[in-house]
Amino acid sequence: MASASRPTKPLRVLLSEGGSTSARETITLLGLAGHHVEICDPSPRCFGRMSRFVRAFHRCPGLRSDPLGYLSFVEELLARRPFDVLLPIHEQGLLFAKVQHRLRQHTALALPSFASYRTALDKATFSAVLSELGLPQPVTTIVDSLAAARTHAVGEAPLVIKAAIGTASRGVWLVRNADQRAAAFAELDQLNLGDGQILLQQWVDAPVEHAQAVFRDGELLALHGYQRLIEGAGGGPALKQSVRRDLVRTDLARLGRHLGWHGAMSLDYLWHNETALYIDCNPRLVEPMSAALAGCDLLGALLQVSLGEASVPLAPGREGVRSHLAMQVLLGAAQREGSRRALLREMRSLLTAGGRYHGSVEELTPVRHDWLSAVPLTATALLLLTQPRLAETLAAKGWGEHLLDTDALRTIERDVR
Repeated sequence: MASASRPTKPLRVLLSEGGSTSARETITLLGLAGHHVEICDPSPRCFGRMSRFVRAFHRCPGLRSDPLGYLSFVEELLARRPFDVLLPIHEQGLLFAKVQHRLRQHTALALPSFASYRTALDKATFSAVLSELGLPQPVTTIVDSLAAARTHAVGEAPLVIKAAIGTASRGVWLVRNADQRAAAFAELDQLNLGDGQILLQQWVDAPVEHAQAVFRDGELLALHGYQRLIEGAGGGPALKQSVRRDLVRTDLARLGRHLGWHGAMSLDYLWHNETALYIDCNPRLVEPMSAALAGCDLLGALLQVSLGEASVPLAPGREGVRSHLAMQVLLGAAQREGSRRALLREMRSLLTAGGRYHGSVEELTPVRHDWLSAVPLTATALLLLTQPRLAETLAAKGWGEHLLDTDALRTIERDVR
């Protein structure tokens, strides 16, 4: 198992949340490297807490329901306890970017300007940047209201409908027929978008790939790519294989320079006819374990950038390295097939490293290195075997108070000084 090891001494690191898969993998890498890890999260049962590497848990207000309270909590915690690095592991980075001058009085962190972060986070403004730079994307229409989106979507199928602000694979709908279109707009109506924009994007039948990068003041330092071989719950990858795309490296370098990016960024794209069609941007490091397993220490590079240490560009990692997230595999199988037989088949393949999982390494719940990670994995397996339909409910638990929504975004823009 790889670890994030580039800094030369153990660090005290505070993670901005502990409920996501990205946080869970970061905890593993930091712990294996000997760093002191603490997390703050609104849920006392958050996923990341089930790790022997977490030295302290701090229950905080939710970013979604109380962004000002969350910020006050983090600032007070940083003033009271010494940390070398604050890692904004999810969209808490938007809030931190607006007050990073204050946070840097207490700790180190790597973030771009608030304006750049806001541009990358918003799917509509990111689409506009792609157009400005001449970077390819599927044919996209952007509208300013739900009514306009309904009008444009009539008769269009298949297509992808996206809320401009969404995270953790939420706010995105693949529409193939009238029933799916009606369901998508019903959910959009519940999001209270206000004047938020909506994207209607041509659906392209092509493999989904992901690029993870670390920048220093607009310079690309490290890049790792992988292809999604199996889709898990909520559209996230359950089985991955590392790839090298020099074209994507060139495009990401241009994008980072344009935005003056500092810190981590991840892009989703479709690999179509030997080119990348960019479909989403995550202004953060997403699930860094696959990069570490391929020999690309993205997390170590991010720690160095956070500390302001000298660093040189990393060589690409190895191609063809496979890794999987067993919980996502099981949830995805239950959602797609809804049967115990399908679940038992996937469990057998995982346990025997057979079929699609031959040569693949578990990256989310590494039981051999962190026995506590067996608790959520075992609980998920037992619940799904009891009732496969619980997959939807269990997957939805990932959409928690630690994440951002449109109301929280408006509060941050209006009230955070």
